[in-house]
Amino acid sequence: MGEHTRNPLAGRVRLRDIAASDLPTLFEQQLDPDANYMAAFTSKDPTDRDAFTAHWAKIMGDATITLKTILFEGQIAGSVLSHAWFGKPEISYWLGKEYWGKGIATEALSQFLAALRARPLYARAAKDNVASLRVLAKCGFTVTGEDKGFANARGTEVEEFILELA
Repeated sequence: MGEHTRNPLAGRVRLRDIAASDLPTLFEQQLDPDANYMAAFTSKDPTDRDAFTAHWAKIMGDATITLKTILFEGQIAGSVLSHAWFGKPEISYWLGKEYWGKGIATEALSQFLAALRARPLYARAAKDNVASLRVLAKCGFTVTGEDKGFANARGTEVEEFILELA
């Protein structure tokens, strides 16, 4: 293959097991109002560090959840996880705003999905979260349904797509 076909993010995006020392950075990333608006379905109060810490302690202690830190050039860029909170295996990810638009989410999710054996996998995204929907599509997810729910970050009900990776 020619040099022009090489993935420019290969080796620059890496996943590793999450560590408690990652949490302060992840907390700061999830404070961004634009990120919260895009994600829509967030915690009731992103500024509540105690609630954040309790949530992460719970998911880090749950052996049924696969949870990874996304590193970009050695820096904590976000997190990705698989859970079955709604009865089916589902993925979710968060990327700090400074890492948006660089292909990092697509590369990290591709790596994560390659390591997961469970299929089908599901994902959810607000209908207007075009960037996340594009990442999911690039990783092979297709829209299979719709739902709506109260979005804390927007203070209103928001329509979402349900996506599946067969």
